[in-house]
This record gives sequence, C-alpha cells and structure tokens, in this order.
Amino acid sequence: MFKFPDIDMTVQLQDKEIERRLSLYQIFISLYERHSNLLNEILQLDNIAQSSLASPKFYYVQGVVNKSTICIVTNLCENQTQTLQQSQHIWTIGRDRHNGICTYDKLLSRHHAAIKYVENQGFLLIDFQSTNGSFVNGEPVYQPIILKDGDRVRLGSLTFDFFLNNNCRMLPALAGDLLKQIMLQKQNDSHENSDNTLQIPIDSKYIENLKYGEYDLSSEQKSDILDQFFQRQA
Repeated sequence: MFKFPDIDMTVQLQDKEIERRLSLYQIFISLYERHSNLLNEILQLDNIAQSSLASPKFYYVQGVVNKSTICIVTNLCENQTQTLQQSQHIWTIGRDRHNGICTYDKLLSRHHAAIKYVENQGFLLIDFQSTNGSFVNGEPVYQPIILKDGDRVRLGSLTFDFFLNNNCRMLPALAGDLLKQIMLQKQNDSHENSDNTLQIPIDSKYIENLKYGEYDLSSEQKSDILDQFFQRQA
C-alpha cells in the first residue's frame, strides 16, 4: 500500500515531540525528588521573568526591636514604606484587606502567613497551610521558623528580603571644622542659587568670624546649617 511521504514525516515529527516532552517530564520529576530547592529557585526565576522588567521592585520587611518598641518596617503595603505596629506583635500577610500586610499576588492566599515576634526568640514566620506555600531561602516552611537577618522569603510568587534591626547607636556630634566647611560652602553657593529653595539669611560678620574660629555655634545654628546642606544635596 502506497504511503504519502508527507504523512509519514508528520507522524515521525509528532513521535519525536512526544519523546522530547516525556524526557523533559522525567527531568522535572528527578529534580522534584532529588533537588526540590533548585526546582523552587528555577520556578522563582520563571515568575520574575514573566513579571514586568521595566521597573523591577525590591521588597523588604525589617523587624525592629528598640527598647520597648517592637514594629515592622516594610514597603509591601501599597508600594510605600510604612512602619507597622501591632499590640500582639503579629503581622498577618495575604490578599485580604484585613491583613496587617495586605498585598495582591495571584499565588498568595487570602490569609497566607504571619510574622510573629516572640521575646527571647525573635521574629518567626508562620505559614497558614497556604495553597502555594511559604519558603525561607528556598526551604519550605511547615513549622514556625525563626527569621535571620538577610533571609530571602517567598510567599506564593511574592519574594522579599527580611532584615533584623535590634541595635540603635548614637553617632557623635560633627566636628567644628566640618560645620565651618559646610557653612562657608553654602554661603559661597547661595549667590548662584536660581531655584525657589528657602534660604536662611546669614550675617556676614558671622561668616567672617567662622573663618578664624571665633564664633561658637549654638544647637539651633548647627541644625540650620545641616538642613541647608542636605537640602542642597537632595
């Protein structure tokens, strides 16, 4: 019986495509059984590739412990950095608007997970048996896990970095020479200023005395100098 060459070629191509897909499926199963962490990273990269690359967004959650104040600072809420305080020290995360951290992600459950502060332990991540799971550094979370500074957290396809801040350090006052340099530089540049920035008037005698170190700066004057300097740098 005569066979059309085109039909035979089509059948052969279909068989090869089926074999290729079966081979990929076997590789996928092998990765899932032996290297689940690597597979999670691959899937995460795929989610990032599908998202908008025009304006990548870096998300973070920072746990802050400062004396009696315990809070979270994050930009997950409405793409704005906010300080979130909660009397029970529990911050729920999910798509539902009643969550402490409400953010939309198609793979995020309505009540997906929570971050809880426990004294003498730190901040813990708790998964609410979510559909798409919670992961810390690629490892699935089944039980509450203590978050460490620099941990990478993924909830569904939402990824953010966790930072821990439990130290507050008071910096020393600026040296008089530096304050004089800032003052003199601002005075020299004030004549070239062409915008509508508010300028604080400075007495010429005050500047002259600064050159010779004869003027003692008050706290208010120091504050004015720094405000002017950093406003110019912005």
